[in-house]
Amino acid sequence: MERRIGVLVNPTAGRGRGARTAGEVLRLLASRGDQVVELRGDTGEHGAELAAKAVAQGLDVLVAVGGDGTMHLALQAVAGTDTALGIIPVGTGNDGAASVGIPCDAPAEAVAVVLAGNARAFDVGLVRTAEGTSRYFLCVCSTGFDSLVNERANALTRPRGDARYVVALLAELRRFAPVPYRTVLDGASVQAPAMLVSLGNGPTFGGGMRVCPDADLHDGALDLLWVHTISKPELLRVFPRIYRGTHVTHPAVEQRRVRSAHLAAPGMLAYADGERIGPLPVDVTSVPDGVRILVPR
Repeated sequence: MERRIGVLVNPTAGRGRGARTAGEVLRLLASRGDQVVELRGDTGEHGAELAAKAVAQGLDVLVAVGGDGTMHLALQAVAGTDTALGIIPVGTGNDGAASVGIPCDAPAEAVAVVLAGNARAFDVGLVRTAEGTSRYFLCVCSTGFDSLVNERANALTRPRGDARYVVALLAELRRFAPVPYRTVLDGASVQAPAMLVSLGNGPTFGGGMRVCPDADLHDGALDLLWVHTISKPELLRVFPRIYRGTHVTHPAVEQRRVRSAHLAAPGMLAYADGERIGPLPVDVTSVPDGVRILVPR
């Protein structure tokens, strides 16, 4: 049966890899006789508009060709609908694809997953700001030290690549102080200072940092990670352990599982799937089986 497939392309993903990959992806997807249309916006916002309009007009599958940012845009269009999400990961992070088992180093294999058509339901998170912004996320919503580093890194024009994040981290560390959080977790009020507060629908962010290593995309809940006050030298020692997920054994790190959270803290921002959401306060909830994603059998 012929399917209607929309392909959302980010040509700048993976330092231009998205543009180099898009043509072959489109050719392979059309090889089975499906109706395939390319959705390539001039900006991320334009691409999101094209994706939402295409889904509203009855797409069977929306395929994101890019990194986590492109996946995040596509997720906004398909969450809560019958349209399945396909992911062709060609970005620099690809946490979303990795979290659901999609090959991240072979675009042709990821296309084969889309062609096979095996859709599975996954939980998503939903974050809402006081200004009225609502965004779904697949991986992690985070606030605190890491979101400030992201904000600083995004404002830098040099150096390029991963070095920009390191420069931003060191610069932010000089001025960072523990933040007084006011939260409501599943209806219970919790107030305490923190270095970092993250809510994981999936386990990773930032290109493989296992910030919420036990997060499960099928349990109808979010894994909350709270880093209590520690010294800056200790933060520098603990932070690299995020890549292995062993930071959770540190005595200053607290974990709990929640279905909803209200987070408020002065001067803090929320990021989700690596994308800027906006200033706190925010409300974050789990949406069980909120999206269908094409995954390997």
